[in-house]
Amino acid sequence: MSFVQDFFRSAKPMLTFSFCFLLLFALPATAQYDTLVVQGNGLLLLNETEVQIASSKMLDDIYDFRFDEVETEYVKLKEDFGWHPLPYFLMGLAEWWKITVNFEDKSQDPVFMAYMDSSIMLADKLYNYEKTSLEGAFFLAAAYAFEARLVSERKEWTKAANLAKKSLAYLEESKGKGGMSPELLFGDGLYNYYAQWIPENYPMLKPIMWFFPGGDKDLGIKQLREVGKNAFFTRTEGQIFLMRMLASDGKDPQGALHIARYLHKTYPNNPFFERYLARMLYATASYYEMEKVCLSIISDIENKKYGYGADDGRYAAFFLGQLYHARMQYQKSEQYYKMVMDFVAENEAFNMGYYHYAILGLMDIYGKQGEYDKAKEYHKLLKKHTKRGEAVAKAARSRIKNYKEIAKKLDDNPKKIVSEDGTNSD
Repeated sequence: MSFVQDFFRSAKPMLTFSFCFLLLFALPATAQYDTLVVQGNGLLLLNETEVQIASSKMLDDIYDFRFDEVETEYVKLKEDFGWHPLPYFLMGLAEWWKITVNFEDKSQDPVFMAYMDSSIMLADKLYNYEKTSLEGAFFLAAAYAFEARLVSERKEWTKAANLAKKSLAYLEESKGKGGMSPELLFGDGLYNYYAQWIPENYPMLKPIMWFFPGGDKDLGIKQLREVGKNAFFTRTEGQIFLMRMLASDGKDPQGALHIARYLHKTYPNNPFFERYLARMLYATASYYEMEKVCLSIISDIENKKYGYGADDGRYAAFFLGQLYHARMQYQKSEQYYKMVMDFVAENEAFNMGYYHYAILGLMDIYGKQGEYDKAKEYHKLLKKHTKRGEAVAKAARSRIKNYKEIAKKLDDNPKKIVSEDGTNSD
């Protein structure tokens, strides 16, 4: 089952999170199910501006972590559309974002699952009604995807696989309907991208994908660009996935950075968006701006701002450690590398790459300053948490020999200067 575990921990965080917003183009026009006005394309008519505004504001508040306001908006939506999956799904989405703050905390799991189960129950009624079956399929794909994502985090791999299979089946029913609306195009874009991406990155899952039509990553990206420009309800979600696709494929890191800047500016209270901005600034060598963003993240953690925690700190502290290391500001670099280790210890995330490279950075600082014993201690720590064949472990073995030579030469001539590349000069 290890390949299933890898799939849900790496692929599904992007794939499953997407389906949630497939629902948002389909708000009901009346409060009585048997008298609904349905468009010819099978979507409930969006003819009440106040409903669109209320849903849009609720979504914005979820993204910006204004959960008190979300509660108020939910009560109103439930009063008007309690028979519909929409209000329950949006509250489930709000609970999901709360869970992402700290996946180790399982206290919100039952609340999240209750909202999603309610959404599934009501979406199933839409699905079984011929005129609204398409909308029902979208809601079912979304809710099952979110449940799959959560249970995969809880390492219930078989259950996660079954839920994801249901989600993909309902999503496949909506494939090809994107020409009706830029909102529907969102589903097409996701499907086209991931139907190609999954078998490329997880060959053992190719047999599963044989049951679904093939994809086209370039077309998927093109479709999500259209969603990001012209959609109303799914615009922000389209931007999030487009950003991640551009970043992960390395096709357009500057484009991903542009989206990251916009999302953080629009939703300044969302730690994920600020953390992703820091990542893209680091990836594009935009170090001046990166320094300010990372220091802001550290400040938010120290001030106990809601949503900010060890995961955000691990990223920010590592980037700062690297920055000051490159500037030969070793005292600052040491401070932030050690901060990475503290953040990692909070969540016991000792298998994370930033933790390993922070240790390597500390080895480098001590080694180049001739403090071989300290460098050796960190080398031992790195060996404890890495496998011998990993790149970081190989780099450490190579460097530790050089550090021993540096220490010996400095003992022989304390006036020698250690340069940034580890060589010695008078």
